[in-house]
Amino acid sequence: MIKSMTAYGRAELQREGKTFECEIKTINHRYRDIHLRLPRNFQPLEEDLKGLLAKRVGRGRIEASIQVNSGHEQLAYHLQLNEPLVESYKQILKDLAAKFETGPEVSLDTLCQLKDIIVYEPEAPDIESLRPVFEEVLEQALNSLEQMRAREGQNIEKDFLERLGRIDAYVEEVEKLAAQIVEEYREKLKEKVSRIVGDVEVDEWRIAQEVAFLAERADITEEIVRIRSHTAQFREYLSIEEPVGRRLDFLIQEMNREVNTLSTKASNATVSRIAVEIKGELERLREQAQNVE
Repeated sequence: MIKSMTAYGRAELQREGKTFECEIKTINHRYRDIHLRLPRNFQPLEEDLKGLLAKRVGRGRIEASIQVNSGHEQLAYHLQLNEPLVESYKQILKDLAAKFETGPEVSLDTLCQLKDIIVYEPEAPDIESLRPVFEEVLEQALNSLEQMRAREGQNIEKDFLERLGRIDAYVEEVEKLAAQIVEEYREKLKEKVSRIVGDVEVDEWRIAQEVAFLAERADITEEIVRIRSHTAQFREYLSIEEPVGRRLDFLIQEMNREVNTLSTKASNATVSRIAVEIKGELERLREQAQNVE
């Protein structure tokens, strides 16, 4: 089963009075490229969570974020007296009092109003105790993402199979024309020779040689066999449980090469027209394959 590289997943969990929200968006990319945004206090979890993403997504650009919302709950703060700064303020105030002959008393109110005397910051969360919650919400978002990737993959697979069927039909049409091309060349050659030599008897053996030479030069059997082999292999890749996007892209390139050779060797207007139609289908396959993991 193939999977689309373009998808979106989301999950939300309520734990310990907090809401954990995770969103994941993936888009097509040649390689795996992970971008994860976490709250500043939880940056130590980044590498482990990226590892979980890498296990589930083999290819594509992954943009994920996890947010923690505490709602109306009051955050706990840690308060600390900056004693060295207090001593510095007291000394400078004493110096000012001595210089300008004012009272040396320094009140508590005065000190408390001075900048950075009391240092406060939110208490650091217990990262390890919340690690399972981050992993759980990420896994749930990945499950949501996987469902969408699978649905999109089914649509892409359906389109692949329809276009492969058209290519097979075109190839069958070319195969039927291949034998006619040689016979048409024989008749045109005889007609051309007859016009040139008039009533002189045509050397059938020489014409047969020319026709045989053309038949060998214009033989497209090998190209037809290869194109059919590639379409069969393409179908096989659609059923395996691993990323196949690059292999599909390679097969499409190979089919394009065979179609170009087939068109050149056949030197027939009808075959050339069919080859253009096949290349059109291959281009659409290529566009879709760019979005397959």
